[in-house]
Order: sequence, then structure tokens, then C-alpha cells
Amino acid sequence: MAWLDVNAIVHLHPQTSVLRTALGQASVKAMPRYEHQRAIRHGGGVQPTESLRLRPPRHLVSRRAITWWTTQAALEVAAVLIPLAVGLVAWADARPWLSGVTAAVVVIGLGYVLVMPRWRFRVHRWETTDNAVYTSAGWISQEWRVAPMSRIQTVDTERGPLQQLFGLATVTVTTASAAGALRLAGLDRALAEDLVEQLTETTQATPGDAT
Repeated sequence: MAWLDVNAIVHLHPQTSVLRTALGQASVKAMPRYEHQRAIRHGGGVQPTESLRLRPPRHLVSRRAITWWTTQAALEVAAVLIPLAVGLVAWADARPWLSGVTAAVVVIGLGYVLVMPRWRFRVHRWETTDNAVYTSAGWISQEWRVAPMSRIQTVDTERGPLQQLFGLATVTVTTASAAGALRLAGLDRALAEDLVEQLTETTQATPGDAT
């Protein structure tokens, strides 16, 4: 396993990474807020002396993220189906082939709405230690990343309309890396606020080159 002292990204075959997550995270389950706060303060339960290496993060995102992703997926499918439905009504000559296209979109869209959110919930993980921030994200294409505290530049929260509706937030960790920022999506809003505060304090107290 590679040992890292800079930001890293690994793209894994979906089946391989899901299997590793399933094997390595058998005991992981969603934690109440007070346990999340304790995990944040104590580096997610990992000793500060742990060497920095790419590995699966320990913590699940909020279960409400499933509802958030499901709603997003349903809106995306609806954006395709509505024009097709209008075409079926208004364009009689095209109904034979539009009917087939619409049926295909319904079947694929239904599978997407049912499968994608739950798959993403299994894949998305996060963890912070005194040394680094760890994330895993994606569903078909999956990504594991680790960002040393010494390379973190800014920490922000983002709450779109749907995230506000479901009490969620996304934490964005900007680093001195060409790979771009780390995004911890689907976190409980209160947890995200605590995490931003903790990461800000830790990075300010961590010497290093964040340029």
C-alpha cells in the first residue's frame, strides 16, 4: 500500500472498491450526533500517531442523503420524460418511435432512481484525524482521497435548496492540490458546522505549506 504525504486520488473498479468497503467497514453504522461530535474531537477514533496513507474512511454520511439523492434523481428523470410526454401528445406522426423511447426512459430512469441513491450511500464515507481528511465518493466511478491538514487552505459549507429541505450540508475542503477540493456531501447540517469549526482550528494550528 502506498504511503502518502500529499493529496492522493485513486479510481477503483466499482466492484473492487465496494467489496473493500464492505469488508473493511463491516462494523460501520450511522452515529447519533453526540457520537459524531466525539468522533470529530478525537480524530474519528484514530490515533494521531497514525501514518498518513490512503484507506477507506470510517464514517457514513447522513441517511437522509438517500432521500436527497433520490429527489435529485427523480427531478433529472422528470426533466427528460416531460418533453417526451409533450411530444407524444403534440406530434402524432412521431408517436410510434416516441412511445418506445419514452418506455425505455421510464425503465432506465426507474432503475436509476431506485439504485443510485442507495449505492452512493454505501460508497460515500468521511473521516478526519489530527493529520488528514479522508473521503470516498461516487457510485459507478469511485474515488478515495486523503488530504493532509498541512495542505488545507479553506473549509466551507454549501447548502442548496434540497439540502436545506432535508437538513443536510456539504463541506468543501480546498487544498493546495491540482486534484481540486474534497467534498463531504450529505452530512447532517449541525455535524457539518461542527466539522468546519474543528477543521479550521486544526489547520490553523498545523504548520505546513498550503500554497
